[in-house]
Amino acid sequence: MRVLLNEEQLHAGVERLAVEIDRYYGKERPLTLVAVMTGSIVLFADLIRRLSMPQRVGVIGASSYRGGTKPGELTVDANMLFDVKGREVLLVDDIFDTGQTLSRLVAELQQQGAVSVKTAVLLHKHRQHEVSLRPDFVGFEIPDDFVVGYGLDYRDLYRNLPYLAVLTDQEIAATDRGEVATIVSRDSHEQQT
Repeated sequence: MRVLLNEEQLHAGVERLAVEIDRYYGKERPLTLVAVMTGSIVLFADLIRRLSMPQRVGVIGASSYRGGTKPGELTVDANMLFDVKGREVLLVDDIFDTGQTLSRLVAELQQQGAVSVKTAVLLHKHRQHEVSLRPDFVGFEIPDDFVVGYGLDYRDLYRNLPYLAVLTDQEIAATDRGEVATIVSRDSHEQQT
């Protein structure tokens, strides 16, 4: 497991995102923030605490990986328990990969009457995207590697890592066999940085 972004880098990136979002919306303008579950949960919790404007929050379920390292068919749970009609919405996701998830969710929120829908992602992968939409706010540009940690998972593991790491093909195969890849400890992680 190779650390791509350490804890300090992630926190600095979230802080930059918050400053950029605050600057765009201002401190007085109410905003509805919607987390794309489940990968954005850590980012979402950190981000909303750094934003200054009045906020409403909600979640929406979307998944395209379901146990693999390549995106598959996108499923969306659009049964939101909150109203976006007439509201400005910021859709928060963990990673912009193919773009299918954000593109479909933006359309869903617009259909439900949002006045505006902007997007914020922690990670933007350098790769060919399948849609014309691009995120409005981006924490980090990363290579086209499969990453885990800080909310992102592989087979529902590794979400709890406080850093972002790249899984090797061997670690992915080991996880597929039911073995958990060696976690970089906080002590050894701090020595690497």
